[in-house]
Amino acid sequence: MEITKDISIEELVEQVPEAVSFLRERGIVCIICGEPVWGTLYELASQKGFSDVEIEELVDGISRIKDKG
Repeated sequence: MEITKDISIEELVEQVPEAVSFLRERGIVCIICGEPVWGTLYELASQKGFSDVEIEELVDGISRIKDKG
């Protein structure tokens, strides 16, 4: 499945486990108490102050990680 800004965090973590550390390094925590947070990548990144352009850069980075795996 393609990674988009509208992917749920739960689905993202299942598809690309490496995304957890990728996002954490950028100040976005997507696992709390061992469980994925609710919402989408876009919602979570927006809450942290990321712009639409920065969110697209996150999507691109995660897509590259997925393609390598």
